[in-house]
Amino acid sequence: MSTTETDRRALRLPGDPPGGARAAAVWGIGVFVYMVAVVHRSSLGVAGIDAAHRFHIDASALSTFSILQVLVYAGMQIPVGVLVDRFGTKRVLICGVILLTAGQLGFALSHSYGAALAARAVLGCGDAMTFISVLRLGSRWFPARRGPLIAQGAALFGMAGNLVSTLVLARLLHSAGWTPTFVGTALGGASVLVLVLLFMKDHPEGYEPPPAQPRAPGAVRRQLADAWREPGTRLGMWVHFTTQFSAMVFLLLWGMPFLVEGEGLTRATAGSLLTLVVVSNMVLGMVFGQVIARHHGARMPLALGTVLATAACWVAVLTWHGGPTGAHAGAGSTAASAASAAAAGHAPMWLLVVLCAVLGACGPASMIGFDFARPANPPERFGTASGVVNMGGFTATMLALLAIGELLDATGDDYAVAMCSVFVLQAIGLSQILRLRGKAARRERERITVSRVETVHTAEVGA
Repeated sequence: MSTTETDRRALRLPGDPPGGARAAAVWGIGVFVYMVAVVHRSSLGVAGIDAAHRFHIDASALSTFSILQVLVYAGMQIPVGVLVDRFGTKRVLICGVILLTAGQLGFALSHSYGAALAARAVLGCGDAMTFISVLRLGSRWFPARRGPLIAQGAALFGMAGNLVSTLVLARLLHSAGWTPTFVGTALGGASVLVLVLLFMKDHPEGYEPPPAQPRAPGAVRRQLADAWREPGTRLGMWVHFTTQFSAMVFLLLWGMPFLVEGEGLTRATAGSLLTLVVVSNMVLGMVFGQVIARHHGARMPLALGTVLATAACWVAVLTWHGGPTGAHAGAGSTAASAASAAAAGHAPMWLLVVLCAVLGACGPASMIGFDFARPANPPERFGTASGVVNMGGFTATMLALLAIGELLDATGDDYAVAMCSVFVLQAIGLSQILRLRGKAARRERERITVSRVETVHTAEVGA
């Protein structure tokens, strides 16, 4: 559906925060914390091969690192949303930074597989406390009409953390080694705690939320049920589920092994392609944010278009010349040209570039899920609703990580078969999006109509 500028203004509530330079500065601290969390989260994506050698594990055991981390992250989304609504952004972010630092430091010093798993679980818990907090921080400091740009902006700067991983950590691992690299990132990330303690505020002066009331028994359950009852919340979750995981799986763990062992590229070339995913994400994030802010009706076409484009690129790569994607290629082999790549069953470089550029759209498209949930819920329930939405993409990521690792072990490292699990999850999510989009659109039109009537009434009373 589409709305006019008047419709969008109707969504603005009396007492909306004004935004401005101070809002940008405070929000920027929160975004910086999220960027650090993404550095820690994605660090395994460039260290997967090193981790397999360090802990002497196979593909499914390697995937367990990311599965556990994502499982903790996804499981924490709703509790974190409730905590943020209850206690505010600053307190939750402080806990998040402490847990992130402890998890990364433990991972740096671990020599056993079990200890490393525990460290990634702690890291996932801290990571879970960042993004929802940043979204709520933005909603408390900026007007509601800026919501799409704020969400895309947070994701944009978060992707800078992925850029640090692909450009900096990969080189540090090669030159400095495992322990110095991860200890350095842990200590560097801990420095953001100072900024949070000294300069962060949950909201501007004069825009305090209503005082927290004692919670009646079952209040949290009712708040969660109310958020879930809204079709926009459920639609947002399934949009996030369907769009995010393809790129997340690629950057979080399997991109480097797929490109090196499956496509026969060097680590340097594979790292460049991972960087392309991140750069594409950042550029398209700015584009998507501007388009949705101006044309609210573009949300669904952008989300569906991203899913279809991603699926088409994976089909092209995995079925190139009808052969497997080099399931048994050596890690050090290199495709000398497009012709030799085709002969080896590898996709040509231009097609891998297209795949990585399209994967860059997955992150911005997943942010659209929050833009379906935002108008469906009142401000005091936005943290809870955001937790529900954010749980979608990370649940899909966890399932994909598990499926790819198991299929690689079962097929003798056949990436063509393993990566086909992407299509199953996309089909599930797409069916739910198509089922819910009509209900969510009707409900959103109802809320816009009510908001417009209330705005007119308030203006008449004031006159």
